Amino acid sequence: MRRASSRLAQAGLSALFVLLIALHVGGVITIAPMQRVEAWLYDAWLKHTAPAGADDRVTILDIDETSLKSVGRWPWSRDTMTTLVEQLFDRYGVAAVGFDVVFAEPDTSSGLDSLRRLAQRDLAGSLDFRVALERLAPRLDYDARFARALAERPVSLGYYFIPQGYGDARTGMLPAPSLPASAFRPLQPGTPAVGYGANLAEFQRAAQGAGFFNMRTDADGTARRMNLVSAFDAGYYLALSASTLRVAFGGDPAQAGVERQAVLGRHYVSPWLDVGGIRVPLSADGTVHVPYRAGSPFPYISAAEVLAGKAPLAQLENRIVLVGSTAPGLADLRVTPFSSTFPGVEIHAHLIAGMLDGTTRATPPWANDARLAAVLLLGALLIVVLLRFGPTAGLVTTLALLGLLLAAYAAAWARFLVVPMAAPMMTVFGLYALNTAYGLFAETRSKRQITKLFGQYVPPELAAEMSQDPAHYTMEGQSRDMTVLFSDIRGFTNFSEKLPPTELAEVLNAYLSTMTRIVQQQRGTIDKYIGDAIMAFWNAPVDLADHATRAVATALDMQDALPQLNREFAARGWPEVKIGIGVNTGRMSVGNMGSEFRMAYTVMGDAVNLGSRLEGITKQYGVGILVTQPTVDADPVHAFMKVDVVRVKGKETPVAIYQPLGRKEALSEQAQMFARLFEAAFAHYQAQGWDEATKMLTELKAAAPCSLCDVYLGRIAHFRETPPPAGWDGVFVYTTK
Repeated sequence: MRRASSRLAQAGLSALFVLLIALHVGGVITIAPMQRVEAWLYDAWLKHTAPAGADDRVTILDIDETSLKSVGRWPWSRDTMTTLVEQLFDRYGVAAVGFDVVFAEPDTSSGLDSLRRLAQRDLAGSLDFRVALERLAPRLDYDARFARALAERPVSLGYYFIPQGYGDARTGMLPAPSLPASAFRPLQPGTPAVGYGANLAEFQRAAQGAGFFNMRTDADGTARRMNLVSAFDAGYYLALSASTLRVAFGGDPAQAGVERQAVLGRHYVSPWLDVGGIRVPLSADGTVHVPYRAGSPFPYISAAEVLAGKAPLAQLENRIVLVGSTAPGLADLRVTPFSSTFPGVEIHAHLIAGMLDGTTRATPPWANDARLAAVLLLGALLIVVLLRFGPTAGLVTTLALLGLLLAAYAAAWARFLVVPMAAPMMTVFGLYALNTAYGLFAETRSKRQITKLFGQYVPPELAAEMSQDPAHYTMEGQSRDMTVLFSDIRGFTNFSEKLPPTELAEVLNAYLSTMTRIVQQQRGTIDKYIGDAIMAFWNAPVDLADHATRAVATALDMQDALPQLNREFAARGWPEVKIGIGVNTGRMSVGNMGSEFRMAYTVMGDAVNLGSRLEGITKQYGVGILVTQPTVDADPVHAFMKVDVVRVKGKETPVAIYQPLGRKEALSEQAQMFARLFEAAFAHYQAQGWDEATKMLTELKAAAPCSLCDVYLGRIAHFRETPPPAGWDGVFVYTTK
């Protein structure tokens, strides 16, 4: 009786396990480890099967650091961009060009507007001046010249859609829909966007095409799939890769539809897209799996070489060219199965190559039904084997079933289909483990593991504290409210050029050691060092209710440590160090992430990316630290001064940013008064009260050095000449990273 009862309990537990996985497959619940296993399986298979070798059809024109040094900081003048387009087509004979950038604002760098105002005012009576201006105007109207260059050539511009929940701004001009809203009926692929950031109307009207360059990531932040179509208003729009391929093939309209198929008596519908005569099967949501190639298949050519006419003709002639950037501060870096710092523009190149080769992969409409059936049937079979024949027969059956599932996965992959197999595999493997393993890790072993796993990220005393309750800590991925800090030495390239390698290493070691001690004193976790940059976070693995306060205190202490550090550096003949720090609080994914070759305990997510963006723009304001509104809201200890409301690249929701001033009880009355006056001036600026803002900023600047005052006086001068559009919300838009 006892044996029967035990078997019944074992069977019930096994059945419950299978039921949970079935509910996950059916979308009723979400089992996060299943998603991670699915991602791991896909990544492993992709790396194992990815073709290697160079691809001679797509070239990436790189706005790299060399180009920025040669031409100047981005964005470049439209005169330069016109020269770039003309060089590409007229000198190098490229097949088509796709821009992974947006030309959203007019170019006034030629001074034409100023000359026209002179002709209307101070020099209104000068006939010679008007004649000269009429002769020079076509050459100085950079935007018109750029539009003419686009109109004569197969060029696809880039733009981005704003998904629901990120605002509904609509800037620039969208192209006409590539497909009608009924193109995929009865399916409706993708989630409709609610806004967009597009190019100036004259550029869009001139260009032969345009495509959105929105990137899509899975739950772990990795770019495995991309939308080739996106719904907006009354139609569907093409991705940049598809649009560029379309203009390269002559610009014929795209075609789309659905394919009906019967599988085991059930009828399914799947969408497809035809671009330039190439038919691309799509998943039900309008995506394809990016057909990454191994290594670096696409040549990168510096934009400076093309502008100077020194680029190799063989790498450009008859090529499809994608214009993007890998320069620090501009690079659109993504996480892919092959790299955690993968240029976003290269993802478009892989998509184009995959469409040309017919190697893009889609998930078939019957995939979910197939894996649900596999979970139930294989689960029932293995439960019977384990209960009746024991663990040995169960092991043999488990290995045989896993081999069968891998073979099915490989067969689908060979037909350019992606059929998720993690759920059936986890059913088989999990059932065997559930029925054969009853022990848990010993407490002492857990303590050793905590010290070993987290010792490299947190100070020893914190690791020792964690070992007292090891069950509370984990390196498994989780989502939680955290605060992240990014710091970087300003002008590190120039800094490093002044020192020999051995001394540079000593400088970095001394600097990083000082700053790391400050982070650890505030119980922070060091994520990584990226050259001279430090990334740290709070509230993982140890719970810290005051994580925002500790991060801000760390930033202030780091800045306070610089004078003494610089005195020590000066005594040794080393250059002075200045740093910028960005701090953000929000929801982040934290855990042990990486590849089969290397893992790291790290954080990912939009809140992390925003922290990095803040560090990058500190130099724009001449301040050492910038934090966001969520950090201010979560930190009752420190005083802050509102600096701006910005919209950073890749994000449409405006973000209020602040400069921390110090602990509230230690802040002088003079500092408090300055902050109040500056915020009042900023309020006038946002309300377009240029005169009031200018008066207050000028008075503040006269009282004490004020880099922020200079920033806003410069903006106000610009807006006096070029007023902001109607409905301007006072938000400053950063179009670069």
